[in-house]
Parts: sequence; structure tokens; C-alpha cells
Amino acid sequence: MRIALDATYTVDPHPSGIAVYSNELLSGLAETYPDDEFLHCYRVKQFISSEREAIPNVKRRLLLPPFPSFVADVFHSLNQRVDRRPAKKVVSTFHDLFVMTEDYSSPEFRARFTNQALRAGKNSDLIICVSEFTASQVVDLLQVERSRIRVVPHGVHEPAVEKTAKRENIILFVGALQIRKNLERLVEAFEQLSPNWSLVLAGAPVGYRANEILERIERSPARERIRITGYLPKAEIESLYSRASIFAFPSLDEGFGMPVLEAMAHGTPVITSNRPALSEVAGNAALLLNPQDREELATGLARLVEDTELRSKLSELGRIRARLFSWENAVRATYSVYRELLG
Repeated sequence: MRIALDATYTVDPHPSGIAVYSNELLSGLAETYPDDEFLHCYRVKQFISSEREAIPNVKRRLLLPPFPSFVADVFHSLNQRVDRRPAKKVVSTFHDLFVMTEDYSSPEFRARFTNQALRAGKNSDLIICVSEFTASQVVDLLQVERSRIRVVPHGVHEPAVEKTAKRENIILFVGALQIRKNLERLVEAFEQLSPNWSLVLAGAPVGYRANEILERIERSPARERIRITGYLPKAEIESLYSRASIFAFPSLDEGFGMPVLEAMAHGTPVITSNRPALSEVAGNAALLLNPQDREELATGLARLVEDTELRSKLSELGRIRARLFSWENAVRATYSVYRELLG
């Protein structure tokens, strides 16, 4: 089987969740199915990396719209973008559609995103969604038949750092500092805690209205105890997961919520939103709350700070929960979608 995949995100210098997904899937497919041929395609010329040249069954090609014809059995778009049909069969992965439903992006970006999502829905033979919630949104917002959707959750690896690393009085958030991440309410809740705790925001301010978050942090009476790290490499993120006593992720909207899964794999107690996708990932292994209720967030955070027994319980439940998600399973399930298309 010859499979072409849009690998543009694999060479992003500051990998997002989509980049992690792309890297795990592309490397996993090549390693698990050495008899198949994989064509990695890139949208921008400078994104072509020599790093993958050593993989025998992987070739690379520059991808420029309009798509050229591929001699491929399947084309897989890893980020819900299929402008044309460049292969016999087409698969696209949908991560989320929050841009279409809430004021988290500029009007210009929302219009462009919506058009791309509609085209991907129309041009794909099958669609992979990373959660049941995202699948329901694809059905409702794009009018795609549920029979064309397959749900393949993300995975997570066993932590590379020691599980016995000493926990510190750190409340950790990992992700881009965006308005939908609900960080202003998190900062407000943090301000009510004991002064011997610190808040680490492991990410960079990017995108629409990010300046509002920075302005709120600068005004905080607890500013000296709030650290914004900017982008961090994987090893430093894993170190923070292992040292933090609490992982807080009160996001207003997610398609999956990969940081929640990563925190649970490290045994870091999680407090997160009761939004559908996050509840789907966390199950009973996290403290779930209404992210729009300021008092509920503050109370839940204070409870975790004060209750070491609860933190210990959530730590163990999180590790157990994380074992249900693996990249190996995601790779095999994705390959099964290709096989299904080709009969």
C-alpha cells in the first residue's frame, strides 16, 4: 500500500498538539508497517526536513496548492485540510471545531477555517476524529454522516523521567496562552491560595486576544509567584510534570486535551473542565469542574492544595487511566482506516 500524508506539522520548531500527533503517527506507521510505502508531503518548502531521509520506506515531496496528482492509494490530511482529492481515497483527521462555534479567533481566521473544514468534510471518504465529542461536532456543524467517521484517540508514552521525582508546591498549566484556555480565571483562583504555592504557565502567548491574558497576569497581586516559561522542549515539560503537585487545565473548549493525558501519565493530580472532550479523556481520574464558575474553580483548586490524600488518589487513578491510551493503538487503528477504504 502507498500512503501519502501531509507532514507539514512534523517540522514545526515549536510543536503543538497537532505536531505531536503528526510525529507520532508518521514515525509509528513507518516502523510498524515496513512493507508499505509512505510519502510525506509538505506545504511550505522550508519545512522539508532531512531528518526522515534515513527511514527506508518514507519518501518526501513538496505539496503546493492546488495539489498535484499522487500515485498513492490513500492521502491522509492530518489537520482537517483537503482542498482537492489528490489520491484514490482520502482520509482527514479532525482535531476540533471550536473556531466555528466561539469567539476564540479573528473573524478572518474563522472564515478561512470554516471553509477549509467544509471542504475537508466534503472531499474525505472517511474522517478520523480524536474524540467522540469532535465526532459529534463534525456531524452537527459540517453535516457529515456519522457512518463516515472513525474515532481514534491520541496516545501517550510512559514518562521518561523518574516517577519518584520530588513534588514541589507548583500548580502547572501546559499549553498555548490563549483566551479559550481560561487562564484569567485560573490566575484569579490561584491568587486566593496560600502564598507558598507558585503557578507555572508552560507555554507562550499566541493568537487572538493573547495580550489580555498577559495584562491580567501583570496586574495580579501574586505576579511574583507566576512564571511564564514560553515554549519549552519536551524534556523540560516532562520535568515540570514530574515536579508539579497539581496540573490545572480549566479550558473552555478542547477537541481532546493532550496535556491532561500527559499529566496523568506522570502521576500529576489533574483538575480540569467538565467539558465533553476533557471528561472523555479524564474519566474519573481527575477533579472535574465548570470552567465558567469562578468560585467552583477556586474551591476545587484550594481543595487539591489542602488535601494530600485526594492528590495521592488522583495521582494513582491518573496513571491507570493514561495506560488506556497508547500511540501504538492509535497507529494501528489509523492503518485499519486505510485498509477499510481500500477494501
